[in-house]
Amino acid sequence: MRIEQLEYLQAVARLGSLRRAAEELHLSQPALSETVRNLERELGVELLDRRRSGARASDAGRELLPHVAAVLEAVDRLRRAADHQHQVSRMVRLGTVHAATVPLLVPTVREFRAAHTQTQVEVVTAQQAEIHRMLSEGGLDLGLVNYLTGDDLPPDLESTGLLRGRPVVCMRPDSQLATHSAVTVDALLREPLIVMRAGYEMHRFMHRLLRGRTPAFSYSTDGAEMGKLMVAEGLGATVLPDFSVIGDPLERSGAITWRPIADGETGTGVEVLMVVQRRRSGSYPRAARDLHDTLLERARRYQP
Repeated sequence: MRIEQLEYLQAVARLGSLRRAAEELHLSQPALSETVRNLERELGVELLDRRRSGARASDAGRELLPHVAAVLEAVDRLRRAADHQHQVSRMVRLGTVHAATVPLLVPTVREFRAAHTQTQVEVVTAQQAEIHRMLSEGGLDLGLVNYLTGDDLPPDLESTGLLRGRPVVCMRPDSQLATHSAVTVDALLREPLIVMRAGYEMHRFMHRLLRGRTPAFSYSTDGAEMGKLMVAEGLGATVLPDFSVIGDPLERSGAITWRPIADGETGTGVEVLMVVQRRRSGSYPRAARDLHDTLLERARRYQP
């Protein structure tokens, strides 16, 4: 049984004529008649009384017409719901702490947009706690956040690992730090230091790394992208996950470089895990699911 068979039957019953129904439906009369006959054979019921004066619903057909109308109304509701979801899918909102915006998120959005030309992607920069709140309240579809080794993941969010890396020191190539094969905390403290504000995982890592020691001078900023720009402009050095530096256009152009933290320093065994998160409950627009899958695929192809 096909939906159009029910629509055709309803049209014939309403107009009282195969000819008029065929004209309204832009079909040939033989094709319309054969479609209705196939439905009659399938149901085992004669649905129409066919006479020279026209075709009308038979007694059995009139009894079934309310059921036909109910099915078609349900199909119409389904189509409207699908259209609504399609409209909602025209916007995907993603929160990020910007730790891997250029190496991961930018190429992901470029690839996603090539396949979803009508869907907008809104990227919201926020701290981890704010991203979690907006995900829980439905203000974001997806979130990109970082965790350090040993951190607990929130039970109310579905978390999928994307990138895993180690903290490294990011500096200009002409910095004194770049002459070292690995950077000690003592050497780092002698340079102006660009640190993430409280609320970012790398702020927590820096607190662990420095163990209360104070750098010669420090700046505070939001997000890795601003930190890398400040490094490129010669304002100091910063500590970021290696996946946030390696492959960044500033690194490829020679404006910034990186060195590992010297072995034996507090925190050298710590890894940074970037995950994509979404609510465990509730439905998701198809576009949000596709962006999630594109992030996973892009992360698999990422080569630092």
